Amino acid sequence: MDSLSELVNLLNSYDKKLFRQFLERKNKREDVKNLDLLKLLETDDIEGLSKLYKPGKNKDAYHALRKRLQDSLLLFLSQKTFESNQSEAYEALRLLVVARFLLENDVVKVAFKCLDKAERLGEHLEQFNLLNEILLLKLQYAHLPGAEELDALTIRFLNNQSEMQREAKLNMAYAFLRQELQEIHLKGKVVNLTALIIRTIRKYKISMQDLMTYKAVYQILFIANEYAAIQQNYSLIERFIDRTNNFLQNQQQTRKPYFFYHISILYFLANFHLRQKDFGASMSYLKEMNDLMVDDERYFTIFHLRHQLLTALNLFFTGDADNAVALIKESLSNTRQKAKPEDIEDLRICLSMFLALQNDRGCLKQLTLLTQSDAWYEKKMGMLWTIRKNVMEILVHAQFSNIELAMSRLTSFRRRYKKYLQRTSEERVLLFLKLVERYLLKPDVVFEPAYRKAVLKQLDSEENQDIFTLSFIAWLIAKWEKKTAYEVAFTTLNPSKPF
Repeated sequence: MDSLSELVNLLNSYDKKLFRQFLERKNKREDVKNLDLLKLLETDDIEGLSKLYKPGKNKDAYHALRKRLQDSLLLFLSQKTFESNQSEAYEALRLLVVARFLLENDVVKVAFKCLDKAERLGEHLEQFNLLNEILLLKLQYAHLPGAEELDALTIRFLNNQSEMQREAKLNMAYAFLRQELQEIHLKGKVVNLTALIIRTIRKYKISMQDLMTYKAVYQILFIANEYAAIQQNYSLIERFIDRTNNFLQNQQQTRKPYFFYHISILYFLANFHLRQKDFGASMSYLKEMNDLMVDDERYFTIFHLRHQLLTALNLFFTGDADNAVALIKESLSNTRQKAKPEDIEDLRICLSMFLALQNDRGCLKQLTLLTQSDAWYEKKMGMLWTIRKNVMEILVHAQFSNIELAMSRLTSFRRRYKKYLQRTSEERVLLFLKLVERYLLKPDVVFEPAYRKAVLKQLDSEENQDIFTLSFIAWLIAKWEKKTAYEVAFTTLNPSKPF
């Protein structure tokens, strides 16, 4: 999808109506074609696009029209965002803009009042870049009557500069670690996460005190969670989880500016304990997460689907499959327009997995609703997610006797991912699929002792202790135990509990 179409897709029906009115006010001539182009983009009328200009008449004019429409749309979106956003950060920015206008027009007393209020908001939100602009403007007009005392203003400005430098170092370190994650993820680079983080902290000269903020803890935990997901071994990040718990215990009541980071941290903690099979601790963090989310609709919108996903997974793997399935279905039916496509796809594949493990043919329908290309999933959801999706599709088709389709998918999978899996030292996926292929070619192979031994051996690997990987292995075990894969997975994950 091109950038102009992506921008148009950000608009809901009401926004599109406002944008058309915006274009009509801007248009000075009768022959402007921007409204025609907008209509064609909304309807995906590829043939109609060629009718805007006669064939061969002026290809440059068409591209110029697209550029003008994109520029107009960006201007509309910026104005709409500025006007509709009620956050304190935008309020401070509005006050800064109006104060600059007032100072340029010699309305000094009101301008300084606006700047004082903007500065208080900026300090409360720890928006150091915004505070820098506010304080610079105050310094620029410090010679006017009613301005603050210059020395006190200068001290605040220099202190804020130090805070900006501290934040900049943290952001550079975070960017560097994200880049290293890509190397681990896409090229199989082997690193020790703890050593990598320590080296990064030293490289950017970050003090331990700098790390004791909600944002810094969130950034480190994000890196640790991604690393554990890539390695499929969450025990590797236990020390970061312990430090995060210590940090949270030492905090007072969370201020609203930190809600995003605090909720994200609780989400990571809930996910960690889920993947470690500590379902009680996971649900406890989800409750804390929900308590913060309901205090602010913005964050409820951002995190609700992720919260529901983890809640459903906890329910499912503790034996409450019916409520888990019902929760996912309800979440999918009530998704808002602002919901991220990635969150919806996560829910959809989760529902497919739940139904497949219970031998419910409804999983086939859910799989057909995962309509994006593998390239889209690799970019938006990650390689690991896409590989799991493909493996699950192979198993589901095999489960319901679509043997030829399962073999076709398996062949396609190897063609697309074999080299990547070998490069990233993930041959165990290929080994698992080899066992699946043997079953597809000869279903009775599951009753042979050697085959069973090869399958059960996979349970001994530390890398295969993740709940999702165990669910895949359970699918094969279920074939000779003549149970549902859900029964086998539940017994494996909860050995002391009856199903």
